[in-house]
Amino acid sequence: MAVCARLCGVGQSRRCRRRQRQNQRDQDTDPELEMDEEEEERIVGKMQTEAGPRCLSDSAAAAAPGPGVAGVCCTPMTATSVNNRLGTGPAGCKGPATANSLLDLPPELLVEIFASLPGTTLPNLALVCKKFRQILNTETIWRRRCIEEFGMHEDLRKVEVVGMASRELYVKRVNPRVKSGRFMKLLPDYEHMDYRDIYTHLLHPYRHILGLWQPDIGPYGGLLNVVVDGLFIIGWMYLPPHDPRVDDPMRRRPLFRIHMWENSKATVECMYGHKGPHQGDIQTVKKDEFSTKCNQTDHHRMSGGRQEEFRTWLEEEWGRTLEDIFHEHMQELILMKFIYTSQYDNCLTYRRIYLPPHQPTDLLQPGLFKGTYGSHGLEIVMFSFHSTRAKGTKLTGDPNVPAGQMTLDIDLSRPVQLPDLEQQRSIEELSRLVLGIHEQVQREQAEGEARGGDGGQEADTDANPPQECRQRQEAEAEGAAGGEMGLENALQDEPTGAASEARPIESEPLAFVLPLGVMARTEVYPRTCKMCFYGTGLIAGHGFTSPERTPGMFVLFDEDRFGFIWLELKSFSLYSRITDTLPYAQAPSMESFEEMLKNMQSWTS
Repeated sequence: MAVCARLCGVGQSRRCRRRQRQNQRDQDTDPELEMDEEEEERIVGKMQTEAGPRCLSDSAAAAAPGPGVAGVCCTPMTATSVNNRLGTGPAGCKGPATANSLLDLPPELLVEIFASLPGTTLPNLALVCKKFRQILNTETIWRRRCIEEFGMHEDLRKVEVVGMASRELYVKRVNPRVKSGRFMKLLPDYEHMDYRDIYTHLLHPYRHILGLWQPDIGPYGGLLNVVVDGLFIIGWMYLPPHDPRVDDPMRRRPLFRIHMWENSKATVECMYGHKGPHQGDIQTVKKDEFSTKCNQTDHHRMSGGRQEEFRTWLEEEWGRTLEDIFHEHMQELILMKFIYTSQYDNCLTYRRIYLPPHQPTDLLQPGLFKGTYGSHGLEIVMFSFHSTRAKGTKLTGDPNVPAGQMTLDIDLSRPVQLPDLEQQRSIEELSRLVLGIHEQVQREQAEGEARGGDGGQEADTDANPPQECRQRQEAEAEGAAGGEMGLENALQDEPTGAASEARPIESEPLAFVLPLGVMARTEVYPRTCKMCFYGTGLIAGHGFTSPERTPGMFVLFDEDRFGFIWLELKSFSLYSRITDTLPYAQAPSMESFEEMLKNMQSWTS
C-alpha cells in the first residue's frame, strides 16, 4: 500500500509514516512536538464539529450554500492550521492567523518570558517539548536567574577570584608523573562552564544555607554569614575588632567555601587552618540547621605544636601576645576559650538567625552591635525593639553569660532625667535616680502579683504605663529632652518611609560624663547623649550560675552608638553598630523573629 501511495503521488501511507516516526523516536529520546496522527485527527474532528454550525450559519449570509461552504470548515486540517484558521469568535473560520499557543511566539520573546520565571520551574518547563528545551539552553535565561535570585554578578568569561589570596590560586604539583610544570592551578577552568551549570549544581542545591547562622560553640557562640561571593559560596565568620577598639570595623575569616569543578560537581572545602583549602563536607541536619565537617584535620595542626597554635590564635583573636596581658584573670579566660574552641575545629553545627525587623516607631534602627564586656573583650549583641521595650541578645558570649541570653532589657516607658554635669560625676546621685525607678518597678510588680495578674515586669510595661508613672513622666518632660513627651514628639516627627531607614532623633543633645569610680574599657566615648532610660542587665557567676538582673541606665548617644552603666558592677559598656552588609538575613515576620529569640535562649539555658 505504501508503494501504491507513492506511485500515485499522494505520499507515504499513514501506517508507513507512523512506523517512520516510531523509528525516529527510538533513535532520539527527546520529547517531540508532533502528536500521533490519529490523535491529531480526533482533535481536529472535534474542533470541526464544534465550529461547523457557526461556520455554516455565518457563511450562509455571505455566499450561496454549496459544496464550497462545507469545505471551509470540514476539509481535514492539521493542528497548526486549525489554530491559524479557527478563532475564538464567530468569524474565526475566516479570520487572520493569530498566535493561540506559546509555540507560535518568536524565540526571543520566549526567552524573556522564561527568564522571568523562578529557576526551580524551568526543568519542568523543559519537559514540555523539544522547542522549549532548546530555548532553555539559552545562557541569558540562567544568567538572569543567577543574578536575580542569588545576586551573582560575575561574568564567567572574565572571572575575578574573590575570597582567597593570590597564593591560594596555585599549589605545588604532588604527582611526579606530570611534567607540564612545577605548579598547577587550584581552580577549574570556568571558560567551559555556563550559568546553567552554576545554577543547577551550585547555587540551587546550597540555597538553604545562605544567610545568618550562629555556630554551636558552647557559651561562646559566634556569627556566620553564608553568601554568594563571585563564583563561590563562602561561609564568613565575623569577629569583633580587637579589644577595646569598639569603633573599628569587623574582622572576618572564611570557614568554608563551595565551588564548581570541571565535572560539573560542587566541591566543599574547609578553609580553617594555615595550610590552605582542603577537603570538607556539609550536611543538612534539619530545617534551619546544618553542620560542616573537615575531612583533613591535619591541615589545622602547626609544626610547632599547641604552643605555636596558641600564640597564632592569640595574635589573631586579641591582637597581642600573652606577655602583653598582665591581668591574671584575663589570661585564664583567654586560655580557657582557646582550649574550648579548639575542640570544634573539625565539626560545627549552625542554627539560623535573623536580623531584627524595623518598625517606624523604633527609637533607632535595630541591628547588630559590638560592645565591651570587661575582661571578656568585645562581644556581638543583637538589639531589637518590642513594643515599649528594647532587648539586647548576645550572639557571642562568655563563660559567665553565654551566647543566646538577653544581656540588656530596656524599659522605654521609664526615662531617666540626667542631672547637671557636676552631679553626673557622683555615682551616688546616679544610683539614687536609677534605684528609685527600680524600687517603683518592684512595687508595681508586687501589686500585680497581689491582684492575681501575671506580675511580670514586661507585662506591666508592655501595656499602658501606670498612672503614677505617667504623671512622673509628664512632670519630667518639661525639663528633660529624654522625657516621655520628647520621645513621643520624636516618634511623631519620624517619616513613614522605607522600613530600612533609621528614624532620626530630634531631641537636643545633653552633656554626659561617666561617674567617678565607674570602670570603662576605653576613655573614648561620646560626651553628649540624646536620651536615657531605666533598664536591667544580666549578670551571673562562672558557668552561668546564679543569674540575676541588676539595674542600670541605658544611654543613647546617636543612631549608631549607645551605652549601659552597670550600677552593681560599677562598669560601663559601649556599643557601636556593625555596618557590614549581611544579605539573606531578613526575618520573614516579627513572629518568626520572636520565636528565634526564644529558641536562642533555650540553646544555652
